[in-house]
Amino acid sequence: MTSWTHWLRSTWRRSVVAAGAGALPALAFPGPALWWWAPVALVPWLLLARAAPDARRALYDGWWGGFGFMLAVHHWLLPNLHVFTFVIAALLGALWAPWGWLVRRFLGGTPPPGRVAAALLVLPSGWLLVELVRSWQGLGGPWGMLGASQWQVVPALRLASVGGVWLLSFLLVAVNVAVTALVAVRSSRVPALAGLVATAAVTSSAWAWAPRPAVTDRVAVAVVQPGIVDGADRGDRRFARAEALTRELAGRGVELIVWGESSVGFDLGERPDLAGRLAALSRLTGADILVNVDARRPDRAGIYKSSVLVGPGGPTGDRYDKMRLVPFGEYVPARALLGWATSVGEAAGEDRMRGTRQVVMKVGGGLRIGPMVCFESAFPDMSRALARDGADVLVAQSATATFQRSWAPAQHASLAALRAAETGRPMVHATLTGVSAVYGPDGARVGDRLGTDASAAEVYEVPLAGGVTPYVRFGAWPVYGALLVLAVFVVTVVPGAVRTRRDGPGRRGRSARTARAWPARPGH
Repeated sequence: MTSWTHWLRSTWRRSVVAAGAGALPALAFPGPALWWWAPVALVPWLLLARAAPDARRALYDGWWGGFGFMLAVHHWLLPNLHVFTFVIAALLGALWAPWGWLVRRFLGGTPPPGRVAAALLVLPSGWLLVELVRSWQGLGGPWGMLGASQWQVVPALRLASVGGVWLLSFLLVAVNVAVTALVAVRSSRVPALAGLVATAAVTSSAWAWAPRPAVTDRVAVAVVQPGIVDGADRGDRRFARAEALTRELAGRGVELIVWGESSVGFDLGERPDLAGRLAALSRLTGADILVNVDARRPDRAGIYKSSVLVGPGGPTGDRYDKMRLVPFGEYVPARALLGWATSVGEAAGEDRMRGTRQVVMKVGGGLRIGPMVCFESAFPDMSRALARDGADVLVAQSATATFQRSWAPAQHASLAALRAAETGRPMVHATLTGVSAVYGPDGARVGDRLGTDASAAEVYEVPLAGGVTPYVRFGAWPVYGALLVLAVFVVTVVPGAVRTRRDGPGRRGRSARTARAWPARPGH
């Protein structure tokens, strides 16, 4: 027994190491944005879980690693949710416990080549199942999906057009598994190398054969980012600042002007003076203005966050009510049980109300836009639905005033590149505060982004594209494939493992043959 193995015999020391190993992939996301780290970021975690002394410890290695990963990618919530951030990380981290067990099952001990080959399918599939479950908005949504770390890698964006961020996550985990096998399982290097070659082949095929978005036209879209405005009357002052910036766009030939999330703090039906000022700006600039209203609706009970289109005559009637709310930020899940979170952090004192459907709006010149609000841009299914409904441009309205000095603004803006590449539609990410950026239909950035310290109006020549990407056409097919792989594993392997354990080593027959085909847990 090595000194390192002896040191890890302590339950708490091993748990801390697992949490640290799980946190390492966070370095691949903005702000560090070490995208090249992602293909090996899981290796320490995989090495630890494969060496677990028993299945129970492998479950804990998966759980603690998941806790570390969740805490690392959401660490910027600490100043607001305080201790509750650790609670959330622990609950979501438990989703990786079965994945830790799978790692030991397939890579533990000295696995034969066949088992390593199976690991290249089963372990990425298990990871995708975790990402699928936690993508449910009630569990926090798909923030920090592993594939999202590759938003600035051109070949990865091509892959995203084929299978979405799901395909990127699958392939990244497969590469990490192959590297782990190369490092720790010398007798199974052939399937590990084959896995790396297969990944390279998939990437090359996507690069060569996936349809490329053909630019058909360009449209001038302006982003207005007023920046941080403090003070008791900041709502009025913020509106005035955005109004002044919008006036600078007169005569610049823009067709659409986008304001950020919560740019209007009053219902326009209750404040005709504000509606009139916006209509005057539309007439002055010759462009429709997409604002975001965060206010109590007089016609409905509750507060809504709504994207509202305003033209020369005032609000056009096009309105999108945000559907997927930020847990704790805009509502408290199971408030009767978890309402105490409002006393230890800045959780929502009153739940926002939800919209019921997505909307494609038609701008004056015929441009069709698909609005999303804030972290809805993290959900690949929402942008896909808008593309299928005919949106020419995807628009996300955001604000990250609370997290200006954290990794969150840059990471949030980076998601727009993936959504653009997945759908073959350009995406405008406009913020009240934070990082504003525009990406073309291939995911490449258009123009310069507006950083967290900017207070400006910027015009972008946005390329438009037609056609349908494979991801828009077929959806999250890597997830369906992963579920099929896991179903085959459950049906063919688990019953044999149960019979082998029940019958004991002295029994023969079918259970013994299954045990030979799928060796029992390492160390047994």
